[in-house]
Amino acid sequence: MSDNTAFDEDAAVFVISVAAQLAGMHPQTLRQYDRLGLVSPDRTAGRGRRYSSRDVAMLREVQRLSQDDGVNLAGIKRIMELETQVAALRHKVSELLTELDRVSAARDRVFAAAPSGDIISMPPGRRAPRSAFGQRTSLVVWRPE
Repeated sequence: MSDNTAFDEDAAVFVISVAAQLAGMHPQTLRQYDRLGLVSPDRTAGRGRRYSSRDVAMLREVQRLSQDDGVNLAGIKRIMELETQVAALRHKVSELLTELDRVSAARDRVFAAAPSGDIISMPPGRRAPRSAFGQRTSLVVWRPE
């Protein structure tokens, strides 16, 4: 692997014994967490579990919450569900802010009225073109209600 190649954290590459060793747990603990829905590894065609780096990090977080903070497994599952919801909501807020910026930028539209009566939509910050006689055309800012 070259230095420019990024490692995919979601690539399911670790068998259960390796994932358990990386997380500092017994493989049976990983099976229990899978049954409880705390960590859901990918499956091979033969139904063997394959863990990603993200799964191993999640296993370590489960262990930290359990051992250091004394949270039971039901509480850990709820915490993880809420963290997933928060991440989804943050993503949605980001999408909505982007859409709001787009709509706000398009909301104030500037039009130029030529002496001939033609209406031209102008990009914000641009001056209206001069007429054939060197006069500026009229500008109107339109704001929908």
